Amino acid sequence: MYEPGLDREYWETLWAELEPDLVDSPGEALPELDDLVGRMLADAGYPVETPDPVDDEGIDPEILVSFRAAHEIAERANRGEPVDPGDVGQAVTIYREIYEHLISSAIDTD
Repeated sequence: MYEPGLDREYWETLWAELEPDLVDSPGEALPELDDLVGRMLADAGYPVETPDPVDDEGIDPEILVSFRAAHEIAERANRGEPVDPGDVGQAVTIYREIYEHLISSAIDTD
C-alpha cells in the first residue's frame, strides 16, 4: 500500500547521509551524489538514460540538461581524472537544485 511522503522521506534520508561527505570531500562524494540524483530523476519519470532530445520534450528539459552537465563532471571524478574544484562545486550546486526541485514536487503531489 502506498503511503504519501514515504518516497520523499527515503530520498531526504539518503541525501542527509551524503551531506557530511559533501562538506568534507565533495569530489569523492560526487559519484554517490550523481547516483542518488540520477535514481531520483529516473523514479520521477525523467529519461536520464537516453541523450535523445526528443525524449526530453515536455518533462523539464532544463533539468535534464543540468543533470547531464553535472553527470559529466561526476564521471570525470569517478574515472580519477583531475577535476577543478570549481567544477565540483558547480556539480554539487546543480545536484542540490535538482534535489530540491524533486523534493518540492513530491511535497506538491502528496
